[in-house]
Amino acid sequence: MNELGRKPQFERHDAWPSSDTVRAWVDAQGADLDALMSSAAALRDEGHGTLISYSRNVFIPLTQLCRDVCHYCTFAETPSDEKPAFLTPDEVLAMAREAAAAGCTEALFTLGDKPELRYRRARQELAELGHETTISYLAEIAEMVTRETGLLAHVNPGVVDNEDIQQLRRVSVSQGLMLESSAERLCQRGGPHFGSPDKIPARRLETLRLYGVNKVPTTSGLLIGIGETRLERIEALRALRDLHQRYGHIQEIIIQNFKPKPGTRMADAQAPALEELLWTIAVARLMFGPEMNIQAPPNLVAGDRARIIDAGINDWGGVSPVTHDFVNPEAPWPEVQALAEQTAAAGKTLVERLAAYPAYVTDAEIWVDESVAGRALAASDASGWARSEVWFAGARNDVPSELIPQAAPTDGIETILLKASAGKLLETDEIVTLLEARGGDVHHICQRANALRANTVGDEITYVINRNINYTNICTYHCKFCAFSKGKRHEDLTEKPYNRGIDEVVAMAAEAVERGATEVCLQGGIHPDYTGETYLAYAQAIHEALPDLHIHGFSPLEVRHGAETLGLSIPAFLERLQQAGLRSLPGTAAEILDDEVRAVICPDKLTSAEWLEVIEAAHNLGMPTTATIMFGHVERPVHVARHLTRIRDLQMRTGGFTEFVPLPFVHMEAPIALKNRARKGPTYRESLLMHAVARIVLHPHITNIQTSWVKMGLDGATACLQAGCNDLGGVLMNESISRAAGANHGQEFRADDMQALIRSIGRAPKQRRTDYQEPAAN
Repeated sequence: MNELGRKPQFERHDAWPSSDTVRAWVDAQGADLDALMSSAAALRDEGHGTLISYSRNVFIPLTQLCRDVCHYCTFAETPSDEKPAFLTPDEVLAMAREAAAAGCTEALFTLGDKPELRYRRARQELAELGHETTISYLAEIAEMVTRETGLLAHVNPGVVDNEDIQQLRRVSVSQGLMLESSAERLCQRGGPHFGSPDKIPARRLETLRLYGVNKVPTTSGLLIGIGETRLERIEALRALRDLHQRYGHIQEIIIQNFKPKPGTRMADAQAPALEELLWTIAVARLMFGPEMNIQAPPNLVAGDRARIIDAGINDWGGVSPVTHDFVNPEAPWPEVQALAEQTAAAGKTLVERLAAYPAYVTDAEIWVDESVAGRALAASDASGWARSEVWFAGARNDVPSELIPQAAPTDGIETILLKASAGKLLETDEIVTLLEARGGDVHHICQRANALRANTVGDEITYVINRNINYTNICTYHCKFCAFSKGKRHEDLTEKPYNRGIDEVVAMAAEAVERGATEVCLQGGIHPDYTGETYLAYAQAIHEALPDLHIHGFSPLEVRHGAETLGLSIPAFLERLQQAGLRSLPGTAAEILDDEVRAVICPDKLTSAEWLEVIEAAHNLGMPTTATIMFGHVERPVHVARHLTRIRDLQMRTGGFTEFVPLPFVHMEAPIALKNRARKGPTYRESLLMHAVARIVLHPHITNIQTSWVKMGLDGATACLQAGCNDLGGVLMNESISRAAGANHGQEFRADDMQALIRSIGRAPKQRRTDYQEPAAN
């Protein structure tokens, strides 16, 4: 019992806690320890919700020679004629390729500290490899692994100087150095660190400081049970916290429990009790607050993982499907599936991360060198977690499933869904929460969206028979996501630049009508020779030849271009287009309606406000439009949320949107993706949620949510129809924009095939016009 009572409420302290608080922490046992853990777990939930992360990695022991002689270590070896001092590039590459094939994203390089300073054998082998230092060789190997396999390197190089850190920063996304303990007495004779110059706390803290100076996402932590006291652990955590508060660079704190090993000087030492591990985790959480990532290696706590979660961790660390733990070889890694099940049993969802945590991935321009930042972006999802799926928009691939579903939606998700069901407008942060849902929450959001769809528009799934007519692929703009547009001189490309004349466009429209089309969709690049008269001529020629055909055409970018070339206002030019036969506008060129994103993907294109201005002008003239979003490139969930609220707000003013169409980014041939400056499109989870969340956020103002079969594929589109969508779009004769980006779904989805797909999920197909009215009887 301590002075705070039987069930003390332990709270974190941004300033150094009082002596009474520290005494209460140090003395916590039994019920007091339970209270300490409860407070820590609540704080963890505040920062991380239900997510517990892990990294799928390969453990690469580049060298096991070390100049230090830690009394508990079996990793460090002495030179042997039977074993080289260093792994060769070929050996490392073979391990990395096996890991990449097994779905790993991280290459974890662990090595002894400066063996060349102690062993002539190390110096000789380094010279044969073309290096003077272990760090130099590590940098070469890490760069090779990332270049050849795409694995992201996390390096544990030991105590290093500023130059070493900068060299390794260019080839890795994160670096690590366990403080282990700040107790100098452990380095004295008889202590576990005696004879280990690199374990002197001041030296390790200086390296950790330099990591902060160089803005390196850094892993550190404690090794408990090697002779330190609870108070000394608090002092070590305080030293780490002080550094993190100054630089913000410590991405995780590992609390690792000492395991005595045969053959070491501490073979007969007592391993710390589970309560000591739980206590240290809880205190670390209280000291670092809700946002810090606190980790306990899962292979060292095999039978007590639920209790470890209860103590306040939010990360399990690295789990390798291809290599064992070379530091603790007696402790096998758990199977990911088993770890997911155990995590779910504790009410949490297992999520895969990269070697750098999400906060550092999404802010990579600050924390990751440009030589590897693109690799990290390409390997991540919109929130900075690992892209753990092999599904890609536009590709022929199977849709994945979540590892472990949850029995009920989490409290936060349920609160938001109930608010939406009551007809209240969701705020940006609430929309972000829905977009970032994981595990069983994804299922529940999709269920609610589908119920909302059924109550709003019933069980009919609509489609339109239409034809895309792209009259030119020549464009003066340089949108970084676009693989469709060509310059005039791109004669070496598979698809040559073209510019279709009026007669050809009219003939294409007439052919579409013969095949039952009720709509043609006109869009193209911004040709340098086009003016507003060009767009007027296309519309007028089609309308005169085919007066009953609905002309759905010209993106807001084309409208603005046409108006500017004729010196007209946007409304005046739209009126002329109406008079020429244009009936509605596609809401393309929206991409993401957030100028922070547009500055990256389409810096010379119209702004968000300009896009909204064109659309609102069309609505005010009684001309309906669609609304789109292109997602899965560089945006984050907050940008998507802002986009949705801007669409919703405009619809509440004008009522002019007929439908909302999510368009997953197809990355395969997109320039920005080929340069590793974008993600590889959205994940399947993100794509499914985009459709479902759109239904929830836009209800009841936009009643039709469409899924793109071209981008989602037939299986993906079918899933979206069961997650809030009620429209399958058009048959799209001659679709070419997605195909140019690498989509390999067909150019056309025949109406009878659409109907068969719709009936396969127990829904009723219904052909519609562009305005969602029934087509005229033949």
